[in-house]
Amino acid sequence: MSSAPVAPSSVRRGAGQVPSDERYGRPASGWRARLFRVIFESDTRAGLLFDQALIVLILLSLVVVVADSVGSLQARWGGVFNVLEWTFTLLFTLEYVLRLLCVTRPLRYARSFFGVIDLLAILPTYLALFVPELHALIDVRILRLLRVFRIFKLTTFISEYQAMGSALLASWRKIMVFLSAVLMIVVVMGTVMYVVEGPANGFVNIPTAIYWAITTMTTVGFGDITPKTDFGRLIASMMMLLGWGTLAVPTGIVTAEMTIQRRDQAAAAGARQPDRVCQVCGQEGHASQAAYCHHCGSSLAR
Repeated sequence: MSSAPVAPSSVRRGAGQVPSDERYGRPASGWRARLFRVIFESDTRAGLLFDQALIVLILLSLVVVVADSVGSLQARWGGVFNVLEWTFTLLFTLEYVLRLLCVTRPLRYARSFFGVIDLLAILPTYLALFVPELHALIDVRILRLLRVFRIFKLTTFISEYQAMGSALLASWRKIMVFLSAVLMIVVVMGTVMYVVEGPANGFVNIPTAIYWAITTMTTVGFGDITPKTDFGRLIASMMMLLGWGTLAVPTGIVTAEMTIQRRDQAAAAGARQPDRVCQVCGQEGHASQAAYCHHCGSSLAR
């Protein structure tokens, strides 16, 4: 009996996920194919180590960016931070160039989400070097944090990532309806507070009153605008209680969708039993309640 063909690594990443070799073009053979497997695939030891090392470099570079923004640390360790920053920039530049070299459609990768983020991770440092007036853009380096989302392609996290994404996609209509209701409430209550309190108490116009309603309903409460009248404080108290109960609604919607999907997946997994094999024709995957083989019609052993 011949063994079943092994699915390509890109297929094993999970249902519904477009393999990177189809989007960017996977070389057929040679050093580019080997490099592609290391950089874009994490189901090999080399690929997994590459991804883990990349994530460590990203986090370390962010530590340097944050520490460099502290005046006392910058004054003492500015030279070290500068050397580390250029080291990280050169490493990320090398990685970006290698990614472009090992795909057959480099322009498609360069225009993809991660391609743009990869470019933004290195561009500010070079711009600050050649155009000193653009040094303020150096803080855009914090966008390197977005590159940590590459961890989603690690096989350990694929199922969790897909479950969360599917739940958000399935519940977005409900969330939009909820946000629309919240928007109507803050507009109405903000307008009421503008009428009740008026410009004398800081509610100088309706947009300002709506801003107060948003900060109150979300329980942020900056305190820059506060009601002074008894009726205004009553409205504010009602807004606070309403906001306290409202915050849990989006979480409940997404959680309910995740529960439904988990239940459906469990039902689908239990619907067929791969170990139930017909003794006559060898057909697998019969339903748990099936009495006869759906291929040859022979009686199945219970």
